[in-house]
Amino acid sequence: MGYKSIRTSDISGEVLADDKVITVVLRSEGKLFDAAAEELTGLKRLTNVVEVELRHADGTTEEFIVNKSDFDKVVTAEVLANADNIRGRRNGFKPSAD
Repeated sequence: MGYKSIRTSDISGEVLADDKVITVVLRSEGKLFDAAAEELTGLKRLTNVVEVELRHADGTTEEFIVNKSDFDKVVTAEVLANADNIRGRRNGFKPSAD
């Protein structure tokens, strides 16, 4: 016996072909759902914004979006050029061979 999986839109309930499914991730809500591209056309994209995550010393975090020109007034291109990547080791770190 075999099983057939049928994907449906969480917005409309319509059956979606596998190659038409878009998984929408809402990071701020910690949620995800499936939809079709046509159902998402009403979502207008913002441009010239920077997504920022602040990691506080007490372990709390906050995320927000800021206008790129406002961000550039506070954080210079030089700071970004010298900044660490979010993946891997920090710049200049070398594990000791001790």
